[in-house]
Amino acid sequence: MNERLRLLFAEAIDMKFEHLQNSEMSIEIAYIAPLCEENKINDFIIVPFTKDAYPFQSQLDTNPEYRQVEDIAKWQELLLRGHVLIQANQIIYAFDASRIISIENPQTQVESAIQGPQLALSEDLNISLNLIRSMYPSPDLSVEEHTIGSLSKTPILALFDQRRVDPSVLDTVRDKLTSINVEMLHAAGELEKLLVGKRKHLFPTLLITERPDRISKAISKGKVVILLKGNMFAIILPATFFDFMHAMEDDYDAYWMTRFLIFLRYTSIVLTITLPALYISVVSYNPEVFRVQLAFSIAGSRSGVPYPSFVEVFIMLFMIETLIEASIRLPRYIGSTATTVGGLILGQAAQQAGLVSSIMIIVTSVVAISNFVIPVNSLSFAIRFLKYPLIAVSIFFGITGVAVGLFVYITYLCNLRSFGKPYMRIFGKLRPLEGDIGQVNVE
Repeated sequence: MNERLRLLFAEAIDMKFEHLQNSEMSIEIAYIAPLCEENKINDFIIVPFTKDAYPFQSQLDTNPEYRQVEDIAKWQELLLRGHVLIQANQIIYAFDASRIISIENPQTQVESAIQGPQLALSEDLNISLNLIRSMYPSPDLSVEEHTIGSLSKTPILALFDQRRVDPSVLDTVRDKLTSINVEMLHAAGELEKLLVGKRKHLFPTLLITERPDRISKAISKGKVVILLKGNMFAIILPATFFDFMHAMEDDYDAYWMTRFLIFLRYTSIVLTITLPALYISVVSYNPEVFRVQLAFSIAGSRSGVPYPSFVEVFIMLFMIETLIEASIRLPRYIGSTATTVGGLILGQAAQQAGLVSSIMIIVTSVVAISNFVIPVNSLSFAIRFLKYPLIAVSIFFGITGVAVGLFVYITYLCNLRSFGKPYMRIFGKLRPLEGDIGQVNVE
């Protein structure tokens, strides 16, 4: 065995080969040192072999941790996954001693919660499965394993409740996972693009989350969850518009407080999409919408601005978009400070220089704040784009163009599907029919 492996890994200086012998037998072991836990190798192989109290061959035959490998072609793949190959009496065994470099039990960073669980998923699949099974202790929870990536060999786990899942969705997911043909896969965002395909959606149709409580809720509703090794995020599918607008805090707060917050989110979406376009429409085409005093006030604030309203809007939106990107890319310790100071200085200086009106400063602030109310980041990023087509239409057609643009957006949402399920469901929850496996209805 060792001679063959030396030929396969001739250039690998981290490949380790050992020959051990005791009074009864001799064995050969081979492993890649950085991928393996040395303590596991010492505790489960070297120490039991050197002690004659219990025959090592009996341990190989009875302990399920040691699996016989009959296919020589699997040797290389097993070694690269952190397994140790053991040759004893011309039989090859594999022992999993893989070393997982991850932060055990990390805290939520993207989807924070005040009253809910604070733990997030881990880069180690075993820890993530432990968290999910602890929150969903059902014997119907099934786990399927797939491998994606001809070079990365990334392990993928598909989790679902076999009594609640929709069989058509599950079959579609299996077909998608088996048909993916890429070389490297390291992130949930990459897998999301591969699952969606070449269709260019305006809205995200798969939900990426780091929270085990959101995952357990999704499984109980008949959804499929996909975990990736080395990634702290999971993919939930199918997803609806309501799922992206639903924060886990809604399950822990009082009823009327939750309904108020949901109303606030939907109102914020309408404001962040339409407010810049409505500003252009009212200022340039339809000032009669406002009362005379307010129309004069807006006109007075724009008296020193030397260009049309849409140029003013583009200047402020460009500034706010660059500030948002800077806050994401800068180190977290200086990101919030730099963007806050930058926003205050730029806004005040632009208004005093007569580049923008004071009303436009208010509109830009409302648009930016309303966009951050959305609980799921992927939808928040999509909403940031939606205001620009409405702005382009409002330049030429005013309020009429904004109304037509909103109608087009709603029609598009109603026509959108997520793995065959309607996307435009803004309220309600999926509940499995009692006594009917694999079916769901909307309440």
